[in-house]
Order: sequence, then structure tokens, then C-alpha cells
Amino acid sequence: MDIKIVESNAELEQAYHVRTTVFVEEQKVPPEMELDQFDETAIHLVGTKNGVPIAAARLRFVDTYGKLERICVLDTERGKSYGKLMIQRMELEIKNNDYNKAKLNAQTHAEAFYERLGYETVSGEFMDAGIPHVTMVKEL
Repeated sequence: MDIKIVESNAELEQAYHVRTTVFVEEQKVPPEMELDQFDETAIHLVGTKNGVPIAAARLRFVDTYGKLERICVLDTERGKSYGKLMIQRMELEIKNNDYNKAKLNAQTHAEAFYERLGYETVSGEFMDAGIPHVTMVKEL
């Protein structure tokens, strides 16, 4: 999988397509909650395989950390370590911007995945878009 930081409207549309497929169509998140005001200023990433978008994520810098958000891989491509590659690329971008802490809100079913990547749960369970989440952090 090739991962790149979005630099054009076409690449942004690719990222939005993956996010809409995973979050809106598959997980039934309302579209107005999935695409929000933070998209305008966030760093977006898109992962492609043979030129076809299969993964997406966005990154924002908040206070003293990089916040990993909207991390998703199409269902047909899961289980191939593409999510791990996306996280690693986002962590590199955080370090390249002189931050040393990453934070994310993980869907609880993915908590063990993030733990294997070194993230630690720092909150109780909470609901976001009708899906249970926990906040997790990692020192980079």
C-alpha cells in the first residue's frame, strides 16, 4: 500500500470516499457527523493499492499532541496490516512536526489493535456517533 499526505482535491475525494464507505455506509454514522468542520484544517492521508484508495485517516495537532482521527480501511482489505501502516505513517508525521505524543479515540472493538501498537487507554468508555470508544495515548 502506498500512503501519501493529501495534496489535491482528487486525493481528498479519495480519502472521503473511503471514510464514507466505512463510517457512513458500513457503521451507519450520520454523514454530518463524519465530515465535520475539522476536515478543513486537518492533514489528510490516503492509502492506495494499485492506484485504488483503500485506507484513509486525518491528523490534527491539538495542544501538545497529534490527534489521530478517522482511521479506516475498507472491509475487503482488513487483516493485511494496512491499519498499522497508516498509524505508523501518522506517527512519523507527528514527530516530523516536533510533537512527541499521539492521542486517539478508539472504537472499543479496536482497542486491542492499538494496544499492540503501544497505545494506552486513559479513559473510560464513552459513546461517539452511537459507537463505544475509549481515549488512548502513546509517547513517541
